[in-house]
Order: sequence, then structure tokens, then C-alpha cells
Amino acid sequence: MLGADLEWFTTLAETENVSAAADRLHLAQPTLSRMLARLERRLGTPLFDRHGKRITLNDNGRLYYEHARRARAELQAAEQAVADRLNPAKGLIRLSFLHSFGSSLAPQLIAEFRRTAGKVDFTLFQGAAEVITRQVLDGEADLALVSPRPSLPGIGWRKLLSQPLVLAVPQDHRLATHRHLRLADLSDAEFITMHQGFGMRRLFDDLCAAADLRPRIAFESSDLMTVSGLIAAGLGIGLIPLESPTPPGITTIPLTDPGATRDVGLIWSPTATPTTPVHLFRTFTTTWSTRHQP
Repeated sequence: MLGADLEWFTTLAETENVSAAADRLHLAQPTLSRMLARLERRLGTPLFDRHGKRITLNDNGRLYYEHARRARAELQAAEQAVADRLNPAKGLIRLSFLHSFGSSLAPQLIAEFRRTAGKVDFTLFQGAAEVITRQVLDGEADLALVSPRPSLPGIGWRKLLSQPLVLAVPQDHRLATHRHLRLADLSDAEFITMHQGFGMRRLFDDLCAAADLRPRIAFESSDLMTVSGLIAAGLGIGLIPLESPTPPGITTIPLTDPGATRDVGLIWSPTATPTTPVHLFRTFTTTWSTRHQP
């Protein structure tokens, strides 16, 4: 497939709606339908199941989409590499990060980097740790800010900082006066956690396993601020990273459990050749982390 073919097919696969995809691509709907029909004839199989006006990828379509998505990312990276070589003073960094890093860490890093490197452009994406790690490995993102360190072997990693994990309880909770606690003492508590696939959930599960605690989960969320809000509303307790300021309506209590911290770091694909801006950003984070170590 050529670059243009990759674009229309991946757009159609991601929207699963011919009309919506045609609008996004600025094509007539019959034109897009004919393009899809030609591709399916060439491959000798349908790629979508039809449900009236709706279409959904079938097994063959999902297989084809995964390859097309990676190929599109490679072409985009190649185009950017050429552009960077022609004009190294400009460039693009595709940076992904956890939702919890969107209010402080990611903006701080970008602002400080641009003060020294000039107006380098950024494309930003927020998501769960597993999602953004896969983006980096598939070439859809150049770098990602994650926590904890991914368990996949060989992926590039640079630790930027370490944050203590604390127990968050409503301000009027019976535990709010404790100076410290351990998870093993909380077997009767109801917890509010992140969904599976998020870094904080992995840390929570690991700490509970080490404490031989089988936690009762009251609520799950994909956003750490929502977790804090549910705790403040008196709906449960939970683990959060110790940051300043403390979210309103909650009290934080230090944990005595070993390993009750989260390492925050930058990851990259070991097989990708970094563009000039990406290389500069990686170098910048080395000096940034040195300045911000306690």
C-alpha cells in the first residue's frame, strides 16, 4: 500500500463508519466505498463485516489493520526524519504520557526543553501505561513518560524521579489520624483504584500481593484525579503518589510497606533511530533528572 492508501484504510478501520471516514478524508462516500472494494478484491477477502450503514473489522481486517498502522507510523517517521535532516532547527517529537502526568510533569518538561532547544513541535497523547508503551514499540510515539518501569525486556528506560506512594483517605475517616500504616492492616477497607492496564494499578496489585492482602475494590477509574475525587467523597480509600499540593478533601498517610514508591521514567524503542529533536529531548531529560533528584 502507498502512503495515501494507508491513510484512508486506517482512518476507515478506526472509525468503522464510511460516512465519517469520508468526511475526515475529504472524499466522496462512493469514492471511499469503491477504494475499499478494490482493496478487498485484490486481497481476495472482505476486511469488514457489514451491518447496515455500520461496518466492523473482521479477523482478516484486524490483521491487515495492525500491519497498516505500523507501516503508516514508519512512513510518518521517515518523512519526519527527512524534514529534520533538511532543517535540524525544527522538528517534531511525538510524546505520550500517563494521564496523571498531564497537569505538571509533561508540561514542565516541554516548557523547559523549548526554552533551550527552540520551538520544537510536539504531538501529545495520554493513555494507560500498556497502551503508550505499545505505541513506542510500534513506532507511533517517539517517547513516553510512564510509571512503573515496563516489564518488557530491552525497552529503553531512563528514570527521571521517584515518588512515595501514600494511603489517601477522606479527611474525616477513622484512619486519618494515623501517622503511618501498612497495607496488611487494611483487610476490612474498600479501595478505589485505577483500571487494569494502568501503571498505578500494577503498583497497587504488587504491593497488595506482597502484603498478602486481597483488597475489596469499590470503584475503578482510568483517571487518577477521579480516584482522588471518589476518595474525598467518602467512597473508599486508595493509593496515590505523594505530590504537592495534596488533592482537596483527603488526608495522606505514609505507608511502611517496602517498595511503596513509583519510579517515573522516559521510555523509547531500542530499534528506532531518533531524530535530532528526539535525541536532544532525551539528552535534556538526563540533566533535568539530575537537577530534580532530592
